[in-house]
Amino acid sequence: MKEKMNQLFKDKLLLVMLVLGLLTIVAAAGAVRVQRGSQSGEANPYLDMEEPQGIIAQGDGAQNQFGGQSAEIAGETPIAGDSNALADAGDGAAEENQIASAQDEPPVAQVGADQAAATALVLNFNDASRLAWPVEGNIILDYSMDSTIYFPTLDQYKCNPALVIQSAPSTPVQAPANARILEIGANEEIGNYVTLDLGNDYTAVCGQLKEIDVLAGEYVEKGALLGYVAEPTKYYSIEGNNLYFELLYGGQPVDALDFLE
Repeated sequence: MKEKMNQLFKDKLLLVMLVLGLLTIVAAAGAVRVQRGSQSGEANPYLDMEEPQGIIAQGDGAQNQFGGQSAEIAGETPIAGDSNALADAGDGAAEENQIASAQDEPPVAQVGADQAAATALVLNFNDASRLAWPVEGNIILDYSMDSTIYFPTLDQYKCNPALVIQSAPSTPVQAPANARILEIGANEEIGNYVTLDLGNDYTAVCGQLKEIDVLAGEYVEKGALLGYVAEPTKYYSIEGNNLYFELLYGGQPVDALDFLE
C-alpha cells in the first residue's frame, strides 16, 4: 500500500512538472515573438492622422479650415479689382483725400466745338469792359429805347433795342467777348441768332446769321467764329444786309455802342 501511494505521488509530481514546463515554453515563445515584431518594424495597426491645419483661428489673419484667407490679413485691406493686391489703411485714406480734393476743385471751362482744349475762361463782363466789333461796318439803325426811330422796310417809327450793322453776306461774325453760348435759335424778324452769356448778368444777341459754327453750352473766346452774315429777313429788306447786335443787362437792352472798342 505504501508503495502505491509513493508511485501515485511521483506520477502527480511528474504531471505538474510537465505542465510547468509547457507553460514555460509557451511564455518563452511569446516573448520571442514580441521581440521579433518590434525589431522587424511591423506596421502600426492604427492609422496615423495628420495634425489638422488652420482649425484654430488666430486673430484676423488666420486661415479658415477650407484653406481660404480672411478678408483682412494683418490689417491689410484687399484693393477692389485686384484679388492679389493689398493696400494698408493709410494708403486708402490718402486716396480718399485725393478724390475729395479733386471733387472740390471748380470745373474748367471747355473751349471749342469738340470741347477738347481746356482753357479757363473768366466770364466777368462789367460796365468797364469793352466789346470787340462782331463785324466791321456802318451802323444803319442805331440803338434807341428812349425815343423811336424810322424803319424803312416797315415804314414806321419804333424803338430799337439793338445796333443794326451794315455787312456783306458771308462775312465772318466774331464773338465780342469771352462767353458761353446760351441759346441758338431763329425767329421771323432777326433770322438765325446766337445768345451769349458774358457774365455778371450781361448777355448779347447776334442775329441775321447763317452757317452757325458753335453749340449751345459751349465756351468761346473773344474773337472766336460764331457764323456768317446771312441775307436779310423781310423786316430789313430795304436796309439791306446787316448784323443784328443786341446787348442786355439783367434782361434789359442797353446801348452796345457804349461798350464797343
